[in-house]
Amino acid sequence: MSPVVRRVLFGNALSAIGSGLTMPLLIVYLGQVRGLGIAVAGIVVAFVAVVSLVMLPIVGYLVDRFGPRPVLMVGLVVEAIGVALLAVVDDVPTAFLVATVVAIGGSATWSPQSALLGRLTTTEQRQRVFGIQFMLLNLGIGIGGIVAATIVREDNPGSFTILYLVDACTYVLYFAVLLTLPGVGVGPAPREEGDHGEGGYREVLRDGRLVRLALLGLVLLSCGYGAFEIAIPVFITVINDLAVGWVAVAYAVNTFTIVAMQLFTLRLIRGRSRSRLMALIATIWGASWLLVGISGLLPVGAALGLIMLSTLVFAIGETLWAPIAPSLLNDLAPDHLRGRYNSVQSLVWGVSGSIGPAVSGLLLGAGYVGIWLATILGGCALAGVMALRLRHRLTPALDGRLPEPAEDGTMPP
Repeated sequence: MSPVVRRVLFGNALSAIGSGLTMPLLIVYLGQVRGLGIAVAGIVVAFVAVVSLVMLPIVGYLVDRFGPRPVLMVGLVVEAIGVALLAVVDDVPTAFLVATVVAIGGSATWSPQSALLGRLTTTEQRQRVFGIQFMLLNLGIGIGGIVAATIVREDNPGSFTILYLVDACTYVLYFAVLLTLPGVGVGPAPREEGDHGEGGYREVLRDGRLVRLALLGLVLLSCGYGAFEIAIPVFITVINDLAVGWVAVAYAVNTFTIVAMQLFTLRLIRGRSRSRLMALIATIWGASWLLVGISGLLPVGAALGLIMLSTLVFAIGETLWAPIAPSLLNDLAPDHLRGRYNSVQSLVWGVSGSIGPAVSGLLLGAGYVGIWLATILGGCALAGVMALRLRHRLTPALDGRLPEPAEDGTMPP
């Protein structure tokens, strides 16, 4: 990787530590520490997601118009301000106002960062770079979570204030790292010779391969990450009647499995079909959910062991998805539309992050465990079929396959 890419990844790792300090605690902080109530806190968190979804198409346009680095830098400043203001929230109107600032800043960070890495890397580098980005993200979140656990106290609002101010500082540090890259990722990217498209979202949505990839992501992520954040806590605390502390342990198993496995899987997938690997991800996540479902039928000790194993299995699928999906998307994207393409991917994440928890919450909350499991497994199977069908729309280069050897056994250039 070039020194420029390494700096971007370093800055992202810094901000991930800040996110790990505060991300799991927002509902507890607003609902219990600030006395707004869990229901209101949940609505505020959902409001952040809605505002982010509305902002994403605008962010994509701004990235293609002004370049990914300026948009990312503005987003970091806005998010730093919003996170710092969370420390002084004490009523419902202020909570929604600050949540709006946080949502605007957050929507202007992830997709511009992906577009910046896409612009700074070649096709051969992207898969590895996005995989390492995901590993560092999880490492940072894991470190932040551990630090937060040693500092925060529900009966001490000042301890939360410290966390949110430190989180804000990590965004400022990332901003400072980007200041060391003058002229990088600035301005619109040049069009390829002979490209006379209108350059807007209409052109983006005419790319059938992108649409298929987005629909695949919507199904797979709804049955993956979207279900994970609801199903794991429910199966631990409600269905298996275990202590809530085991939820944190399950998430830690997941996070540190990613950190331990990511570099290995990056070597393993080199030169292999991305579409077939995405079908494999669907299979792995389906197996993970099968383990979770079976846990409800076993004694407590065995159930806990199966759930921990399921989070580990799920993490292996994550280490495959993280490098494959964004690298394929950025390989599909023309340089002058890279911002919009990455915003579409972020939109998929946002929508699936609403569908998955809603479906899992409704079914598991009503006690329909069997129907939930059948729905999730069916979604994983559908995603596997969609991935295999996508293969026929991709060139060997886009699919990540090594070229076929010539008759004399040599590899083509």
